[in-house]
Amino acid sequence: MRELILEKLDKVLDAMDLITINDLLGLKTADELRELQEEIVKLEKEFVIYRTKRDKYVLVKNMPNMKVGKLSVSKKGMGYLCVPKGEDIKIPKEALNGAVHDDMVLCEVLKSGEGQVIKILKRELNNLVGELVLKENKLVLELDDEKRDLTIILDQESLKNCVEGHKVLVEVTKEVSNKKYLGKVLKIIGHKTDPGVDILSIAYKYGIFEEFNEAVMQQVDSILPSVSEKELAGRTDLTSKMIFTIDGSDTKDIDDAISLEMIGEDYLLGVHIADVSHYVTKDSPLDQEALKRGTSSYLADTVIPMLPRKLSNGVCSLNENEIRLTLSCEMKINKQGQVLDADIFPSYIKSAKKMTYEKVNDIIMRNIVDPLYEPFKDTLIKMNELAKILREVKEKRGYIDFELEEAKVVQDENGKAIDIKRRFREDGEKLIEDFMIAANETIAERFTHLDLPFVYRVHDIPDSAKIAKFLNLIKVLGYQVTSRKNDFSNQGLQKLLAELSDKKEFTILSALLLRSMKKAVYQTNNIGHFGLASKMYCHFTSPIRRYPDLMVHRLTRLFLFENQINMETINQVNSNLDATALQCSEREQAAEKAERDVEDMKMAEYMEGHVGETFHGVISTITNYGFFVEPDNLIEGLVHINVLKGDFYVYVEELLSLIGQNTKKTYRLGDEVDVKVIGASKESSTIDFELVDNKKDNSKNIIEKGK
Repeated sequence: MRELILEKLDKVLDAMDLITINDLLGLKTADELRELQEEIVKLEKEFVIYRTKRDKYVLVKNMPNMKVGKLSVSKKGMGYLCVPKGEDIKIPKEALNGAVHDDMVLCEVLKSGEGQVIKILKRELNNLVGELVLKENKLVLELDDEKRDLTIILDQESLKNCVEGHKVLVEVTKEVSNKKYLGKVLKIIGHKTDPGVDILSIAYKYGIFEEFNEAVMQQVDSILPSVSEKELAGRTDLTSKMIFTIDGSDTKDIDDAISLEMIGEDYLLGVHIADVSHYVTKDSPLDQEALKRGTSSYLADTVIPMLPRKLSNGVCSLNENEIRLTLSCEMKINKQGQVLDADIFPSYIKSAKKMTYEKVNDIIMRNIVDPLYEPFKDTLIKMNELAKILREVKEKRGYIDFELEEAKVVQDENGKAIDIKRRFREDGEKLIEDFMIAANETIAERFTHLDLPFVYRVHDIPDSAKIAKFLNLIKVLGYQVTSRKNDFSNQGLQKLLAELSDKKEFTILSALLLRSMKKAVYQTNNIGHFGLASKMYCHFTSPIRRYPDLMVHRLTRLFLFENQINMETINQVNSNLDATALQCSEREQAAEKAERDVEDMKMAEYMEGHVGETFHGVISTITNYGFFVEPDNLIEGLVHINVLKGDFYVYVEELLSLIGQNTKKTYRLGDEVDVKVIGASKESSTIDFELVDNKKDNSKNIIEKGK
């Protein structure tokens, strides 16, 4: 029915009522009309169909100048419609028509190119977090997200254990008007000054909760803390092999272990992954909660796990000298990096060593060997040899390495940010990445060739308009590249990055190019992974911390180990695979947003202690209200246009620059400047800079250079 509705309505531009659509589809019975009505309602909820005030229906994509998307509102009140394809649409404050940040809206695009909200389609009111403040001797809620212009009147009974300064999770109970609601306190997160409450407040906002319900904990309590003899039946014993793990020094949830042997000139690479599916049985309380979370969340140095720690850090984690249940993928790989053969099977291992990236990098990059690592030295060197072969193969097919720098927040015992460090990615980190990619591709390839239901990790080709905008930016900066203008292939973008690699703005440009790309998601339709230049890819290697990997393990067991390849099983698996994959993508994106918000908040907290200090940095972003500067510590701050002295500066979009009207002094991406911290706010996650010496020409006058 759904396909028929979309097919018929696609050919009609006018809105039609339900009976007219019924006749258009040639439906005859009352049951068919009921089914049509139900499907129309579903399509309306998915924003595929729009219902007019006169109860007529039309496909959104057939409505001229109409767009559906999520509204993003800046702190100054300017709106932007985020649409899946194409550029975001600017919506002036006066054209929001009662819509607030994060609303799903229908927007009309005017001739000016700006938009105006026509209808609020959906308002997300879950997981509202705020602070209780005392006003006129009464506790009132101030939402943490100041961009959400909503008033929540709290039920007095729910406030009985609350005090001023408490951060709370609130549930909306009734709408009073468009922006006013009744609500009640669901949970007191803690006082705003308590250690860790700042991070939890952000986590709760995104539906990330640290506590597990009673049913989950009862199931966990029934699981033995170690592997029993009975559980080893039907598995291959790999305990005699040299198998070990390589992780960060503070990692406690260890998903993967590796091994390597030589068969003549060929490598036998073993990737051994914790068999979480043995413990988290389908549709059990543990499984339902894991799906609800979708992923573990890593917020500064706080981990909110997908699974209770008794599993994630205990019996599932591949801890040193402990027998653990695993799924193994052993791949025979030749010197050219081709996987000649692969065996996938249930197993059990005993990790011989919990290695750290630091110690492994010392061995394979600097020939510094810790005595405790001496027995593994030769194997690690061979592993690095294979990893470089695999990486060369990936690079030849178009793998894009953006080489982005990441920051790590260091906190004291009270949860206060005391340092920001760079995360270094050396050969050890790349080795694990390359081995995991090899295993993920091997599993995906097996399912693709068998044409069985599966959940792929896919990454769509980039939007040509966004890449064209990026190329224009390069031109504005004055760089000539030999990469073909319309070459949006893996190799084309790879070559483009290579040509820019020696430019001083490379780090900024690499990040901007990455932002021009689409997000990787989970889905059952395999369209390949653009960033990895992989035709078949999945997530198999982290089932402790990602639900899709757990799904892939179950499918591996069902189809490859138990050989249940029949139509009944296939139809049963297919019935909810798409919905589950979508849920996983959404939860992953929520966790990423929470991680970004926590990082921004903690960086602002750190800089609160550095007000008045000066830093040298580069301009990383230009806007119509100023420019952002990134010092060496990777902490971005804003130089507002109002603090630029000596001239009136105007944002020239086509040049992506701020230009002084009289002096023609120009600030653009990549310019090096000295700045002083004039303000920082943990509460608003903002950092403000000013130029240290505005008389000194820190900028480049590209107007005078003929640009």
